[in-house]
Amino acid sequence: MPTLLLVRHGRSTANTAGVLAGWTPGVDLDDTGRAQASALAGRLAGIPLVRAVSSPLERCRQTLDPLVAARPELGRPAADERLGECHYGEWTGRSLAELAKEPLWRTVQDHASAAAFPGGESLRELSHRTVDAVREWNARIAAEHGEDAVWIACSHGDVIKAVIADALGLHLDHFQRISVEPCSVTAIRYTPQRPFVLRMGDTGDLSSLAPRPHAAQATPAGDAVVGGTS
Repeated sequence: MPTLLLVRHGRSTANTAGVLAGWTPGVDLDDTGRAQASALAGRLAGIPLVRAVSSPLERCRQTLDPLVAARPELGRPAADERLGECHYGEWTGRSLAELAKEPLWRTVQDHASAAAFPGGESLRELSHRTVDAVREWNARIAAEHGEDAVWIACSHGDVIKAVIADALGLHLDHFQRISVEPCSVTAIRYTPQRPFVLRMGDTGDLSSLAPRPHAAQATPAGDAVVGGTS
């Protein structure tokens, strides 16, 4: 089945300011984020990509801009609101230092499945919409491009952590154990049996994620390698 490269956007002006941006418009990449986005295109140079999908928010579209410029065959990334940031409601635009004093903060940290943001959505709702989006896109890409296809989606930290937790079979309450840095890449290959998490929050070399010839695959698709991979 296809492999998803799930990219967190590069560092944004809100990240630098310590503010919870949510769906606030006009939040762009900062200078570091733009450099991270430019480097991403080089990190992915040896990996064939068939499709790009993005959160509609500016910081995600800007992260993919250098990649799309280097790969015009990808076309304009498809925008999917289901991959957009969590709707934080009344928490949007507030400083993280201030929010850490709220009683809800401890629920978000320790019991995420019970957390619902006032005037926004719950983390359960976030998990459901994002996982549904990823799996629907994966099935579509398999049908259009074959099971060896690799595609990329750019999204946000809590979104990516929720998708990883689902792929690992973790309860949502444990998703805060996962860390994804700006412009990191998480690679997940979905099979009929199970997802395989190939990379998680990787900020380094990605060349080994290029599809391998079928002759080099010693086990049936969907089976894990006993003893580890070579």
